[in-house]
Amino acid sequence: MTSLNSRFSRSVYPAGAALAMLGLAGCRVGPDYQQRQAKAPDAYSSLTDPDASLGVKPVAGAADPAALAAWWGVFGDTTLDSLVSRAVEGNLDLRLARARVREARALRGVADSTVLPTVDASGGVTRSQRSGTVRNSFGSDDATTLWDVGLDASWEIDVFGGKRRGIEAAQGDLEAAVEDQRAVLVTLAAEVARNYNELRGFQRRIVVTEQTIRAAQETLELTESRSRAGLSAEIETEQSRAQLATRQSQLPSLRSAAHAAAFRLSVLLGQSPGALLAELDQAGTIPKPPAEIPVGLPSELLTRRPDVRRAERQLAAATARIGVEESELYPKFTLTGALGLQSGELASLPDTSSRAWSIGPTVRWRLFDRRAIHQRIAAADARAEQALIAYDQTMLTSLEEVENALTGLVEEQARWKRLDEAVTASRRAVNLANERYRSGIGDFLTVLVNQRELYDREDQLVQSEASVTRNVIALYKALGGGWAQADPAVSQPTEPLPK
Repeated sequence: MTSLNSRFSRSVYPAGAALAMLGLAGCRVGPDYQQRQAKAPDAYSSLTDPDASLGVKPVAGAADPAALAAWWGVFGDTTLDSLVSRAVEGNLDLRLARARVREARALRGVADSTVLPTVDASGGVTRSQRSGTVRNSFGSDDATTLWDVGLDASWEIDVFGGKRRGIEAAQGDLEAAVEDQRAVLVTLAAEVARNYNELRGFQRRIVVTEQTIRAAQETLELTESRSRAGLSAEIETEQSRAQLATRQSQLPSLRSAAHAAAFRLSVLLGQSPGALLAELDQAGTIPKPPAEIPVGLPSELLTRRPDVRRAERQLAAATARIGVEESELYPKFTLTGALGLQSGELASLPDTSSRAWSIGPTVRWRLFDRRAIHQRIAAADARAEQALIAYDQTMLTSLEEVENALTGLVEEQARWKRLDEAVTASRRAVNLANERYRSGIGDFLTVLVNQRELYDREDQLVQSEASVTRNVIALYKALGGGWAQADPAVSQPTEPLPK
């Protein structure tokens, strides 16, 4: 890959011309960042045949930012709305991200302060006495007292823009931290919705399993009755009992999975794992997706997904740090001054004659450390190139996630449609098999086989319904939904960059 030195316009000047540029306080060494223009396809390949969707239809229409910001509302589930709202208030990952924004904002303030003069106040009293063996050279050997108070000031003039590049880097870090907080919001909303969907899915599977258990119990009672009457063999009773036990064995694992989803929801809300068990114990329906989901254009991911925005800001910060390192190639010009009062007596300290001052410029130039400086510049350039690669990779990953979610949604709906047809046919087959068995013209094995197939397909149908909703949630997450530009839950960087 081409190095950043050839990709960005640079304002690096020969070292011999440095002194001639002392008055050019507006120049900045290092590359001037130019926002990356990532290439995105014109449309999602999974939308080439939108009619393949059999329920929820992803469409290429422009995505509504307001609808994406609170996408979980499309399910019309008040419990889910409440859970997401409480998660935004109490989630610990989000609180951690907010603290990181505050840290980045403070460091941005530190960077701002580097271009301002520094003033230190000092004061003290010194009691001293010279050695008696040197009084002929230095005067009296009597003890003396010196009272000293004053102000010391210094100001490093940012001639070559190294400090301003540092402010650019700190601003990029701050904006990246804000985007990271937004990314946490996106993930949090999706995780709450996904675990809530899983909980309702497991609860629905428990209901279906309990229904199959009751049906299996009725079959067992029938075979026992027929066996006592001598109308069936004992093997049929044992087969019925085995099927009943098999269905009963499925309940513990389903209950455990439902509890695990509830525990996870509690932790996402920043509460103890069992805090939501009572609230969510009552079985509810699987969230129902909307009829259509506008997915917009792939290029919109550049401005919508926080992880892409964060990677772009990290690239900007890394680019600015090249200039910070390059500024070390040039001299540092500092104005220093001191103003104070010095006196041998405290009473005379305020006198005009006690005033003391100094002022003058200083120059520092690391002439014999240039090899190390060039190596640090090369390292900063490599880090910027890494940030560029990471940005491109993040963009590709975001496109992949959208495509996967679209494909998963379309194909799962097709699967659900076929399973629904299979369940309907299996129910008719079970009824026919039961009628033939009761009338004595059908065998019991056919009854068991048809019952087992019906129970399995009903369970698969519920899983598929939950999977459709899970793919809808994944699609909204992949589109970057879950945050708004003016969201009060996000700490915004408001400080302007210095000119």
